[in-house]
Amino acid sequence: MILSHSPGSPVPGAELEAKLREALGEVGKRDERWLIIIPDDTRTLPMPAIYAALVEGLRPRVKELAFLIALGTHPPMTEDQLDRHFGPAWRDHADVRIFQHSWEDPSALTQIGTISREEMEMISRGLLSVEVPVEINRLVLKYDRLLIVNPVFPHEVIGFSGGHKYFFPGVSGPRMVHVSHWLGALITNPKINGHKWTPVREMVERAAEMVPTPRWGLSLVLRGHELVGVFLGEVVEAWEAAADLSMEVNVVWVEHPYDLVISVAPEMYRELWTAGKCMYKLEPVVAEGGTLIIYGPHIDEISPTHAHWILEVGYHVRDYFLAQWEKFEKYPWAVLAHSTHVKGIGTFRNGVERPRIEVVLATGIPKDVCKKIDLGYCDPATLDPRDYENRGDEGILVVPRAGEMLYRLADGTVPDIDRL
Repeated sequence: MILSHSPGSPVPGAELEAKLREALGEVGKRDERWLIIIPDDTRTLPMPAIYAALVEGLRPRVKELAFLIALGTHPPMTEDQLDRHFGPAWRDHADVRIFQHSWEDPSALTQIGTISREEMEMISRGLLSVEVPVEINRLVLKYDRLLIVNPVFPHEVIGFSGGHKYFFPGVSGPRMVHVSHWLGALITNPKINGHKWTPVREMVERAAEMVPTPRWGLSLVLRGHELVGVFLGEVVEAWEAAADLSMEVNVVWVEHPYDLVISVAPEMYRELWTAGKCMYKLEPVVAEGGTLIIYGPHIDEISPTHAHWILEVGYHVRDYFLAQWEKFEKYPWAVLAHSTHVKGIGTFRNGVERPRIEVVLATGIPKDVCKKIDLGYCDPATLDPRDYENRGDEGILVVPRAGEMLYRLADGTVPDIDRL
């Protein structure tokens, strides 16, 4: 059902809470245990209002209510981050449990099936022929009913975020994480970002068929911080409706590519692993041979989870890895995928790597580290993005709070390795 659909004006928090309480008024039985799967604070959504509505609407009528934060491979949230994410009232609900997913803890996972080699070859259009064990957080099977709370934005790996992506890779095991991300990298960010039914989405939905627990989806669409769409119902149907609206409000069409793009990372991206989105969403509108600068003075690390791998591998175009697969196959595939997404598309011919564009970090990551990982460096103290605003006629684009709005060329063309 559509709880609210107002792309022209935002949905107030009070209206969201009222509509949610009303919609949930007919569900929830005394003997049911409900698990709410939610994103962490690297995704924009009005979580305090949603939390309050769900607790007030469901807790009095169900046996147990709990929340599971779909961290994927992100580090656990701190107490202060949880306070900001849920609002301080969460500490007053001692009977509402908050869990955080642990993707590399075998005791937290259970295998519910396997995607066969033959299925993966069909799903991937021949790009991958591997067997994938489908592992998921055990809590998903221990509760009677699930609600997946999912903001829907254009996404570099799957096309659009949300829906069952909050199962896989949100609360899944390593193999689903690595294979799904590498499949997206093989297709490339420009070809997958902003498309609904991609091979990666098909892979996720195939795995989701193996989850027996009944569930609903609460899909939300935001434009900046403004909530403009709320869809509640069967997970895929709610997600599809939200993705259609997200395409309408979260894609910026521009008439020409830019030689210089300054992509300003918001504070919610605390490391390069997530701030890479500032590249993914803007790669399509950087001119060939141009430069994209990720500006984020607050970012001082690559990743608390994956940095040791990235320091070994560096950032490279996809074909750099494919041409030397025997060497790189042993590395975590999600790391390789992240590497190619940040570096962008390009070629590797006769031992020479030629990225289509140059990616430069104006962050707290030191110059020597940038050199080691094959990215450019700019001292953020020497760059003020405001000095470059309103200079589109000079081939310069500045994007404040980048990472969620996808930029594409109005003529529909996307950067393509085959044309390089």
